[in-house]
Amino acid sequence: MNDDPQSNVQETTFFEQVGGEATFRRLVHRFYQGVAEDPLLRPMYPEGDLGPAEERFALFLMQYWGGPGTYSENRGHPRLRMRHAPFQVDSAAHDAWLKHMREALDELGLAPEHEAQLWRYLTYAAASMINTAG
Repeated sequence: MNDDPQSNVQETTFFEQVGGEATFRRLVHRFYQGVAEDPLLRPMYPEGDLGPAEERFALFLMQYWGGPGTYSENRGHPRLRMRHAPFQVDSAAHDAWLKHMREALDELGLAPEHEAQLWRYLTYAAASMINTAG
């Protein structure tokens, strides 16, 4: 018999801690509302409807943070830099992307430690997508 009280405590993922699928879908939906109106970012989404991009991004973030593996099941390895290579992502695009993401994140009302952890990742991810000087 195991007398360790910690043995019965299940680890929860960040995905679960912040509210699961509903939280990530709210974040991404709000983000794409900003993108839809952004003259710099909108042309980077060749589809007439942003819905498919929104779905892909939501699935990616959910998987990254410990949710279901639907993104990889449907699309394989994320290969984020490769998937963004056809688009010129410069510092202005980076800043615009982060502006819309910051607005979306602020509306979630996450606990400060969760908000900070997610923001650190998002700023890192945005910086890693820059592929054009400017």
